[in-house]
Amino acid sequence: MKIAVFAGSFDPLTKGHEDIVRRALPLFDQIVVAFGNNSSKNYFFTLEERLHFAQLTFADCPQVKIDTYQMLTALYCQQLGAKFLLRGIRNAADFDYENTIAQLNRLIGEGVETVFLNTAAQHSYISSTIVREIIKGGEDPSKFLPAPVADYLRPKFTK
Repeated sequence: MKIAVFAGSFDPLTKGHEDIVRRALPLFDQIVVAFGNNSSKNYFFTLEERLHFAQLTFADCPQVKIDTYQMLTALYCQQLGAKFLLRGIRNAADFDYENTIAQLNRLIGEGVETVFLNTAAQHSYISSTIVREIIKGGEDPSKFLPAPVADYLRPKFTK
């Protein structure tokens, strides 16, 4: 079974994240959207909210599993039997950063390969950081979020 892990904080899950997972579905038997715990981050949404967003977004995808983990991502992959990490790349800076991490994950994860997908052009400017700033500014972030997440959050931004 070909299992890929798409790991991140997804604070919040964006249309860009959704697009990467949906485009990768034909490549893998299972994709695990995995929420890691980064102790250096102050999350905007709770873990429960972020998990709920992923469950809503991928409810129609039986190949997608939602999970959390508390270890190095490469070791989590080993624990699951996942041979692949899935990463979205928006620009050259993303590639430089992700390529370094991919090399380390291959060593630590004993052969875990990182599969990079270029972000679709219409989502290339979207990041969770930008979406959080839009929310903090009191504006409606719906156009940057998967439809189920936007529907869930919309009452908070209806003026």
